[in-house]
Amino acid sequence: MTTTSPWRPPRVLNGPMSARLTDIDALNRAFSDAFTERYRRDGMVGVRVPFLSPTIWRYAIEDADGGAMLWRDERDEIVAFNMAHHSGVEGWMGPLAVRPEWQGTGVGKSVVLAGVEWLRSRRARVIGLETMPRTMDNIGFYSSLGFVPGRLTITLTLDAASVDTPVPLLGALPPRERDEMLAHCLRITREQMPGYDFTRELILTLELGLGDAVLLRRAGELVGFALFHAAPLVEGRSREELRVLKMVLCDQLDVEVMADLLAGAARRAGTRRVAVRVQGEYLDVYRRLVARGARVRWTDLRMTLAGSGEGKAKGGVVLSNWEI
Repeated sequence: MTTTSPWRPPRVLNGPMSARLTDIDALNRAFSDAFTERYRRDGMVGVRVPFLSPTIWRYAIEDADGGAMLWRDERDEIVAFNMAHHSGVEGWMGPLAVRPEWQGTGVGKSVVLAGVEWLRSRRARVIGLETMPRTMDNIGFYSSLGFVPGRLTITLTLDAASVDTPVPLLGALPPRERDEMLAHCLRITREQMPGYDFTRELILTLELGLGDAVLLRRAGELVGFALFHAAPLVEGRSREELRVLKMVLCDQLDVEVMADLLAGAARRAGTRRVAVRVQGEYLDVYRRLVARGARVRWTDLRMTLAGSGEGKAKGGVVLSNWEI
């Protein structure tokens, strides 16, 4: 006796297409479904990944600057997406996800390779992403596409300042001075990491009201800055954490001074703590923050495409968060 499976129409995948602001609700559902399933596979049954704030999605789409891609099925529903970003020659992907029912069909490979191709078209010299270090199948999947594991990125948190202190902020400057300061931020960034450029992230953060940038001056000269978001990451949540997305210091010894300024900014923004993601290349920064009382909260594994790895700042520090 033979049996037959019921006939099913072939699945149609269309993309990549450009993500639009009108796609945010559908992106949120795809994001939540995919990462909830990821946690379930890692043994965290019952965890439901919440929706991100629509303003955070807007930042991700606009910061991608044309690299926000999505794929749709025959019913025009989003089944996968990849937010590919470039900050000058630094390119990275995130968030990216495939809906659970489409995983294992080859869609994930198409999603990642499309991001790689787009970043190469933008002349990115660094091409990378981050994943959870305990998720072995993710690491194996990315490795099969030519990515190699690097060091951990460790998220550290510091308590907000207990008293109000003056904090010099980019957003507090008059428009002309702000434009001049953006040029100085670009200059010191490229002195430390040639080709890197965080200008778009700085401007977009201010335009969307997500946060600001702390400025560190010495003898009237800019010697460091830290771009942060204080707006809630999760939809409907109150402000809890000031998240540092980018930090540039001409001298790594200034990390403690910057930490104090960020703690002050956290208090002024109404958050309880500062979160700094330290790449493993900067062990002295990590040690200094821990000595100051920072607590380890999370780890991610940095992976880069073979031949497109990261460098290290020339005597200073360049921390670049590869998540939104």
